[in-house]
Amino acid sequence: MKYAKRFLVFFLIAAAILGFAGYRYYTGRTYFNTSYVNGNTAGNLYNNGLFCEHDGTIYFSNPDDNYHLYSMDITGGNVKKLQNDIVSYINADDHYVYYVRNNISKSGDLSFLHLNANSLCRYDLKTKKVLVLDPEPSIYASLIGNYIYYIHYDTATASSLYRIKIDGSEKEQINKSPLFTCSANGQYFYYNGLDSDHNIYQMDTSTNSSNLICEGNYWMPSADNDNIYFLDCDQNYTLVRLNRSQEKPVSVTSDRIECYNIYGETIYFQRNNLDDDAALCSIKTDGSDYQVIQQGNYTNLNVTAGYVYFTAVDNQQTMFRFPVNDPAAVSVFHP
Repeated sequence: MKYAKRFLVFFLIAAAILGFAGYRYYTGRTYFNTSYVNGNTAGNLYNNGLFCEHDGTIYFSNPDDNYHLYSMDITGGNVKKLQNDIVSYINADDHYVYYVRNNISKSGDLSFLHLNANSLCRYDLKTKKVLVLDPEPSIYASLIGNYIYYIHYDTATASSLYRIKIDGSEKEQINKSPLFTCSANGQYFYYNGLDSDHNIYQMDTSTNSSNLICEGNYWMPSADNDNIYFLDCDQNYTLVRLNRSQEKPVSVTSDRIECYNIYGETIYFQRNNLDDDAALCSIKTDGSDYQVIQQGNYTNLNVTAGYVYFTAVDNQQTMFRFPVNDPAAVSVFHP
């Protein structure tokens, strides 16, 4: 009987240890992607990545709660607070939400987003835990497969292109220039040169090697399977389109553009011509159906399946939105 009791105690202790080890394993393990999933759209990431749509859920930076991390469904319902961090450059896959944390500023003003970004983080949708992937200043983060490509800052090398695996390993510098990684398409991302030229390039993230796509003085490429859109700096920052089968880009609109976002067949953009006719506008990707949505200077154009979100340049504490099928119905966004 004594041996039976000892065996029972030993069994219970062993079971507890194994159970705890199993819990630590399953809560501490990283779920890797099996394909080159892209964490957000180019247009959203060029506009600070305040909204991210993944599998029917919108992850967003909530303007009504100091831009902390929230989620909601596509219609704007089922709003939930996920994390008490001020977030930007949001990316998502099936298991995690990735973002740049910036808790330095508590003012609720988006002006901080281009400065003082202080870490790159991963939020676990199952365990609700946050893993700091890079504790140093980071910005313009983009999920491509199992790596985050982003601009990293340190005192030794200043700003440069880095990548890090989604479990926090394999942190490395990819390019000495701070290349924008917003426009990902599968295993590739598209960028304009910053040092010796402003050509359009394609980087293959499987090899971290680049190919020249188009020579010129260009800015902010956004690529899909058929076309690459970008701003032509020599033509007053007008928007042009390069089909994969063409050698030279063609004009989409003659307006000077400050920021833009492409969703499906619609391009939303901030017009800012020299004759002081600034306005938020839209146009189809083939150059048809030009519309003026609202007069004024706007920024942070983020688009999801249901709505277009934006802020005024001179008041980034208030966010507006309108349904993608009803641009006239602009309202203040109060999630």
